[in-house]
Amino acid sequence: MTTFTDFGVPAVLTTALAELGITTPFPIQAATLPDSLAGRDVLGRGRTGSGKTYAFVLPVLARLAASRSQRRPGRPRALILAPTRELATQIDATLAPLAAKLGLRTLTVFGGVGANPQIKGLKAGVDVVVACPGRLDDHLRNGHASLDAVEITVLDEADHMADLGFLPVVRRLMDQTPRDGQRMLFSATLDNGVDVLVKRFLHKPVTHSVDSATEAPVEMSHHVLHVRGDDRFPVLVDLLAAPGRTVVFTRTKRRAKVLTRQLVQAGVPAVELHGNLAQNARNRNLAAFSDGSAETLVATDIAARGIHVDDVGLVIHADPPVEHKAYLHRSGRTARAGNQGTVITLMTDDQTAEVRDLTRKAGVKPTTSRTRPGDPLLASLAPGERKFVAPAAPAPASTEGGGGARRGRGRGDGTVPEQKSSPRGRRGGSGGGSGGGQQRSASAAGHAGQSRTPGQSRSAGQSRTAGQSRAAGQSRSSSGQGRSGSTPVHTSQSRGGAAAFSAGTRVGGRRGGR
Repeated sequence: MTTFTDFGVPAVLTTALAELGITTPFPIQAATLPDSLAGRDVLGRGRTGSGKTYAFVLPVLARLAASRSQRRPGRPRALILAPTRELATQIDATLAPLAAKLGLRTLTVFGGVGANPQIKGLKAGVDVVVACPGRLDDHLRNGHASLDAVEITVLDEADHMADLGFLPVVRRLMDQTPRDGQRMLFSATLDNGVDVLVKRFLHKPVTHSVDSATEAPVEMSHHVLHVRGDDRFPVLVDLLAAPGRTVVFTRTKRRAKVLTRQLVQAGVPAVELHGNLAQNARNRNLAAFSDGSAETLVATDIAARGIHVDDVGLVIHADPPVEHKAYLHRSGRTARAGNQGTVITLMTDDQTAEVRDLTRKAGVKPTTSRTRPGDPLLASLAPGERKFVAPAAPAPASTEGGGGARRGRGRGDGTVPEQKSSPRGRRGGSGGGSGGGQQRSASAAGHAGQSRTPGQSRSAGQSRTAGQSRAAGQSRSSSGQGRSGSTPVHTSQSRGGAAAFSAGTRVGGRRGGR
């Protein structure tokens, strides 16, 4: 069996990986490490969840540790560019503990948070900057840092950066790095201008393709549930009341917000993730999803890539995506790193042609079934005892809705407040129950936000990012372990949001941002 040591990864790093339970490289790591550790430019192609993060984190750290250069104020030695704040945070969560073992310092740089701590960190001197392009460009323009000492540059999910319109600023940033530095680019595809980056900035790159982004992994099972319009919400609630983490995707930010509120009122603890949330709310919600305070994450396509949370056993397309690439990226939140996963698309009569075309282009052959609430098929797709949590009464001072609400106040926006209860176990794991305190944290999801980001909660991504998750059997089980301490609510209450949930989901409905 090939190990990280066999590829030349330093002993201090292999020991740290072993402490995390990571001993055997994934295919993308085994393919790229010999070249990246040797200092060659590398082009890695593979879908999210294939283990790409460790594929570039390990050579970056190993080469910096062996370099004779020193850390200097305002002049980072390595640069990792990522398209979203969440991905940057999770890369650093993988990177920082390993860097600390080598005495190396890391820093995240992205918008949506205060600039001064980043400026101070840059001036103090860092070895590796993990950044989103826009905010880093601002710091460089204002003279807070220089990229002239960067020895290694990594572009992660370059195709997603292209989709978001970041290529001009990415080119501007990379033009400021030394031409003789090592460069690695990881991308699921080479379309939308990514090939231009490869030709311009990579010198004789060694190309490694693992896990085609145009194919769904074999560990992923696909189902289309053909439902009546007024049955969509009850069917969704039935699936989500089963134990385990689930990501639910909607097309628009408003739909994500409304659906989250409806789920909480139906007794399903849920949090939302979309572009209208402030960064502290994003962090809080991802932490709640990661630590089990809320096992349902309702998201727009902002979460289709770059969200790495262990043991997501189920992805539900509450709204079918517009195009097949989005279907594959959304679905990639489950069946990661060889684990099993289930993908469900809810489809009404008027969406039949759209969904058929979508799955055909995605290269999947789903099992299509007509279903209604109470169908045994739902228990088969999402095994386990259904448990509901009675929603807490709305806080008197709370205000509904938009981004204009003041931060830090209860707004009914699906964020979770600071918790003092311990995190629950994963689906099928040994972390059985949490008692009444856990019930309070879950039921508060629909009207929280009164407190600061929980200091004791781990940010999403610290639990084995880069797809290095636990064994498949832990991802979803029918053991029936549910929300201990929860107050049962009759299932018929879940029908309350059916009309609102169905509204705005028809084919050709107005598309919103993420």
